[in-house]
Amino acid sequence: MISKTKIQRKTEKKTNPELVETIFLAKKNNHLKLANKLSGSTRKQLRVNVGELSELKEDNILVPGKILGEGEIKKKITISALGFSEQAREKLKKAGCQIKTINQEIEDNPTLKGVKVLGISNVNDRGNVK
Repeated sequence: MISKTKIQRKTEKKTNPELVETIFLAKKNNHLKLANKLSGSTRKQLRVNVGELSELKEDNILVPGKILGEGEIKKKITISALGFSEQAREKLKKAGCQIKTINQEIEDNPTLKGVKVLGISNVNDRGNVK
């Protein structure tokens, strides 16, 4: 089990107010694996290229990290992430994709039903990588 107290301690070290708010919102809605991932080192956060998103089957994706602009996207998706490079944002808009922050996604869909969260499936309940 991931401890809310442990997540809180890691969050206190964060200086980005948007990231702190995102962690708090995820924790409040019982998305502890997501909150744990976001409260970890920013160097370990996911970096996903637009081309990789195009290969996924799902059309509603949440990335606890940043979207980068390498590759092409060939389908319309809804993508939520902490950040987007300018090139990635342009490519996603050109393809007709809906771009959101993680905060917006959690506020619109508190249970994250129908959302594929990348990078969380390899984390067990104690927050340790399997």
